[in-house]
Amino acid sequence: MIKSMIIIGSLCLFSVAYLNAQSSSTTPRETMQIGVKAGLNYSNVWDERGQEFSADPKFGFAGGVFLGIPIGKFLGVQPEILLSQKGWKGSGILLGNDYSLTRTTTYLDIPLQLQVKPSDYLTIVAGPQYSYLLHMKDVYTLGANSFEQEEEFKNDNIRKNILGFVVGGDFIYSHVVVSGRFGWDFQTNNGDGTSNTPRYKNQWFQLTFGLKI
Repeated sequence: MIKSMIIIGSLCLFSVAYLNAQSSSTTPRETMQIGVKAGLNYSNVWDERGQEFSADPKFGFAGGVFLGIPIGKFLGVQPEILLSQKGWKGSGILLGNDYSLTRTTTYLDIPLQLQVKPSDYLTIVAGPQYSYLLHMKDVYTLGANSFEQEEEFKNDNIRKNILGFVVGGDFIYSHVVVSGRFGWDFQTNNGDGTSNTPRYKNQWFQLTFGLKI
């Protein structure tokens, strides 16, 4: 029994020493990392073609978790899972009436980004993003609009699954990560093109602060 405990203890000490030697022989760019981050989106819309519609940007929350998977020293893959608020403030013409609208859309964003790591302090990322619409809130005025028109407006056909693209960089100091992203949707908000609400695609700039392990 005592011999077994000595053997197990020796194996544990050897394993710890081996892992320490391995970690000391690799740079931060070559180790898998996980972290959390939170910050803001500054979002607007683009490609509102065919609509009597103009929009101004608005702020929203962005935050979640990220995972850095190294592929050697200079490359890697970085998936993320984020809760992301987008939207806009706009005005236009709906059903022949002037209206103003502030829309806030809450998405589950899942970007899958390629990492390019020129140094331990900078990572450049770019890749496709899948977004799923969780919630949408509209605050608007529409002349002398009737209740039926309001319901029709709120219940229009809206696309819930959207593909897009993000590009940006992570600035790293010890365990602190400052991230900037620019992203845009490839698909419009209305699912089959029959929506009466303004047709648009989201675009946003994102700034977050995070901690990595």
